[in-house]
Amino acid sequence: MKQLKRRLAMCMAVMLMILAVPVPTFAAQVSITSDKIARGKTGKNMTVSFSIESSSKLEEIYIGFDVTGGEIWDETEEDMQYGYSFPFEVTGSLHDREKPKRVGTLDGKKSVSLSGRVRNDLTEGYYKVPVVVLRKVSEGGFEQLGYEDLQIWISKGTGTDNEDDENHTYDFVLGEGQSTPDGVYPNVMNFSINLRNNSPATVYNVKASMILDPDSTKFPFEINDANYDRMFEKIAVDETVSLDYSFAIREDTYTGYYPISMKIYYSDSSTGSELANYETKFYVRIHNKEKEDEYEEFNEHDRTKARLIIDGFATNPEMIVAGEAFELILNVKNASSSVPASDILMTVESEKASESPVFSTEAGSSSVSISSLGAGQSQEVRLRLSSRAGVDQRSYGLTFKAKYDSPEFKNAEETMNVDIPIRQIPRLNTGTFEIMPEAISVGEESNVMFGINNTGKVTLYNVMVKFEADSIQTTDTYVGNIKPGETGNVDCMVTGTAPTADEGKIKVTISYEDENGEISEEHKEMNLFVSDPMPAEDEMMGGGMDELPMEEPGFLEKYSSVLLPVSLGAVAVLTLILAGIAVRSRKRRKEQEEQEDDEL
Repeated sequence: MKQLKRRLAMCMAVMLMILAVPVPTFAAQVSITSDKIARGKTGKNMTVSFSIESSSKLEEIYIGFDVTGGEIWDETEEDMQYGYSFPFEVTGSLHDREKPKRVGTLDGKKSVSLSGRVRNDLTEGYYKVPVVVLRKVSEGGFEQLGYEDLQIWISKGTGTDNEDDENHTYDFVLGEGQSTPDGVYPNVMNFSINLRNNSPATVYNVKASMILDPDSTKFPFEINDANYDRMFEKIAVDETVSLDYSFAIREDTYTGYYPISMKIYYSDSSTGSELANYETKFYVRIHNKEKEDEYEEFNEHDRTKARLIIDGFATNPEMIVAGEAFELILNVKNASSSVPASDILMTVESEKASESPVFSTEAGSSSVSISSLGAGQSQEVRLRLSSRAGVDQRSYGLTFKAKYDSPEFKNAEETMNVDIPIRQIPRLNTGTFEIMPEAISVGEESNVMFGINNTGKVTLYNVMVKFEADSIQTTDTYVGNIKPGETGNVDCMVTGTAPTADEGKIKVTISYEDENGEISEEHKEMNLFVSDPMPAEDEMMGGGMDELPMEEPGFLEKYSSVLLPVSLGAVAVLTLILAGIAVRSRKRRKEQEEQEDDEL
């Protein structure tokens, strides 16, 4: 029953407000807040103070009680018992929505109040007071900008006049009908705040004391004076006095609104020595430097966070060949001795070669999560990765960026790195073997030439070539280092040692070292025939004569040793005889020539 009535009341209130507002719009919203619960007694006047705030500057602002549902809120004693009744007497001034209380301009936050006489028929307890903020849009027309149910406490009153005189509810309103004081650093800020006595009686010996604070985040002004109190002998009912101030704005203040608290000390009679106090506040707006973001500009060293590291890693297989997939096993550890980490998200990024990542995840996702790691705890993380073919043989980096939470540090970040070695398989081929001559005899040499091409991605170190066969002398030749894409040339002499007894295959072994000194071999074959040596010509002739049959020696062969001296002597005698004959013949011819000359 109670809930049903309350819903009906709210529905009727909304309908009546829609009918009363010609142009309902909520483009600019106003919030309504109250710092304390007002207290009143049945049959007595009381004041409800609250604050209204807007993010933009608004003109022609009014406030008032919303009594559109009052006629059904007070139907039964049950409603009054649970605080669903409108607590004030619905007089013409309260009920007339055409004449709400004017506030004026609202720029920021402002303290306001409304007063009314508490109904006599209420029971003791808490009651809701609906208040609205309106803006005048035309003559006699308003739009609603804010609505709030404020809570008050009502106790039973005796109804005597003495009690009415002795238990006035005193109230003061600051800044009524004024714009929020506005100042810009480093200018001096001069402003005045209106103080109105909203009490039902005159107050005396009034002292308005501003509450100062050395903290620049709470009080934006320099405290140059020893006293900022403002004194008044008396303030009549609804009388407004001015509190004038001049302040220098602090250099370390930030742009924003600052609440300025005030304590009002007063006496209820001109001769009373006992002072009561009333606390209220107003707002000022300061323009200076913007406030730094709490997290973006905060010094990380001022907050405690966990320390995440990669304590070790392994790969399966242990040797990773370019172009093959492998499993990376990480041991992630919280190296902090006292700070835990939670909601850990690790994202992996690969080093790039030729503007392309060297590693990629097989599953497609590059992130892995860990729910929590206590101080000193470790957890194993596994990732399935693929390496890119065609990269140079060396180590490539993997970067792990972790984002996590610690008790004092939200969204902390950590960067961890590991280096993964990538191996390339050495590759080579050989050119055409040039063998000159292709057939030799035992003891002869043949010139062998060919090229070794490095077709892989790694340098071949200390390349050696060995020639082995039963028909030749084992021969080694040194080629040297061959860089990727280059060719090493082989040029050596091979000596035959025995006739070829097979197909003439010569085993060629090419050996080389990698960068770690490990030796690998490649095996090739070539053809070279070795034959027996050819016999010399005189040996061939001498061998034929030895095979002829022996004959009986002749006369000359038998007596050559005797006949030779005799022959030589005979030749000498014959020579002398011929010489003598020649001399005599020449002498005779000369004498004959001389005789002929004489005859002539």
